[in-house]
Amino acid sequence: MSTIAAAGPEVRAAYRHCEQVTRTQARNFAYGIALLPGDKRRALSAVYAYARRIDDIGDGDLPADLRLAGLAHARTQITDLAAGKPAPADDPVLLALADAASRFPVPVAAFGELIEGCEADVRGTTYPTFSDLEHYCRCVAGSIGRLSLGVFGCADPAVAAPLADALGVALQLTNIIRDIREDLANGRVYLPAEDLSKFGAELRPGTGEPGTGEQAAPMADLIRFEAERATDWYRQGLALLPLLDWRSRASTSAMAGIYFRLLRHMAAAPDRVLAGRMSLPAQEKLLVAARSLAGLQPAGGPP
Repeated sequence: MSTIAAAGPEVRAAYRHCEQVTRTQARNFAYGIALLPGDKRRALSAVYAYARRIDDIGDGDLPADLRLAGLAHARTQITDLAAGKPAPADDPVLLALADAASRFPVPVAAFGELIEGCEADVRGTTYPTFSDLEHYCRCVAGSIGRLSLGVFGCADPAVAAPLADALGVALQLTNIIRDIREDLANGRVYLPAEDLSKFGAELRPGTGEPGTGEQAAPMADLIRFEAERATDWYRQGLALLPLLDWRSRASTSAMAGIYFRLLRHMAAAPDRVLAGRMSLPAQEKLLVAARSLAGLQPAGGPP
């Protein structure tokens, strides 16, 4: 198989575009992607660039019916790509993704699950139980885990795929905790209704601030509960690491480690979650990536 570096100029330019998208719009993941060898790094950048496109459609400012139409168009693009139809020459993301799928066993049909999850976002779907939320997490993040696994490669995909899916659930639960305040402002509540009821917490989109007054203690307890649940999913998902080659293992370890460290910070200071969006300093992200490359951790993850 020829390397991506030997591809035609249009394809190489398309990959450069995808790498730029990943560096600027998927910053946490970019630390892990940077640890991969060239061909895998470029291919995974194409995967993330198209995933970002789908997310941007779902989160955009257009009316809901137009966003749903945009997602339907993306679904058609993925169907065509999975069927082997050539990508449009004027679409660098699709061009790079099509080339990546020709070089690696990327299950491009899994993008359909991401689209399903974004459609739920547009419709304002809420989640009565954790089982309902788990399905959503598998759609929007487990799918990315399985797409990434296609680039990483492993000796036993049947064993690895459910682990990649579980790691995706862990990452998405971390996102949900981090974005409670932002999502509420946008009219979205992802935390399961059964969990809110269990802790006596209430989240009503567009009404007041989360976790203030009498709600402060219940919301703090709820955040710690959800963080422990996410930690359990990390424990499951990190069993993937021994199944990967060392560079793919380092990449996955770095991405998971950055999110897990963020999760630990949020569990330790739930009031900060409710006050504004938390993130790790760049220096801490670099430390996680360096330790992952050196094989010194599962990235600061759970024991």
